Amino acid sequence: MDVREESSDFGIDNRTEAQIVEVDQANVSQHYKVLQELGDCYASVGNYAEARVCYEKAASVGPDEAGPYVGLGVVALQNNLLEDAEISFRVGCRLDDKCAKAYAGLAMVAQERADYKQAFDMYLKCLELDVDNLTALLGLFQVSCLTRSFGKVIYYLDEYLKMHPGDVSVMFCLAALHMKDGKVDESKKMLEDILSIDPANKDAAGLLEELEHNMARHEQMIQMGGD
Repeated sequence: MDVREESSDFGIDNRTEAQIVEVDQANVSQHYKVLQELGDCYASVGNYAEARVCYEKAASVGPDEAGPYVGLGVVALQNNLLEDAEISFRVGCRLDDKCAKAYAGLAMVAQERADYKQAFDMYLKCLELDVDNLTALLGLFQVSCLTRSFGKVIYYLDEYLKMHPGDVSVMFCLAALHMKDGKVDESKKMLEDILSIDPANKDAAGLLEELEHNMARHEQMIQMGGD
């Protein structure tokens, strides 16, 4: 009797070494995903202690994955451990130089340190990789209001709205930036669009009232100057 047949008769696993390795890798990958997703779940409900435990386990199972280090960075940032957060996000960037979330994390650390130039650059890097990253968009909006650098953030907000045309929070940010940039007509139209979608939006109504008041006063001053 052939040895392989005998092994099969007794229920002995006769898979090749390559098949066994492939199965083991699949098991490791599944274990990693479960740990990473569990960490994300804990973080989403504010249980950062449990999230950190899951991320650390995920990092040990998948040492070449950026995700657990991004998660650890978020946990550290929430606990105001800026140096630890920066180290974790930088590890994430090193493991995956196209990890948009890691660059967003570095931007948030820089923003907390009032290093607005670094924050601006890192938010832009994130959006170059993922134009749909709302965290980076709103962070860039905040930084641009402080540095009065409106051009690039307006571009990315426009790009985001092409994919999410009804997002009134982003529309409001864009209206505010247009107003700060002196583009009152664009700002007015955006605010009117918001109110057509959400008539009860008090922020948009208030900003539109302020904008129309300023426009009327400006027109009045022009007429007085003409007289």
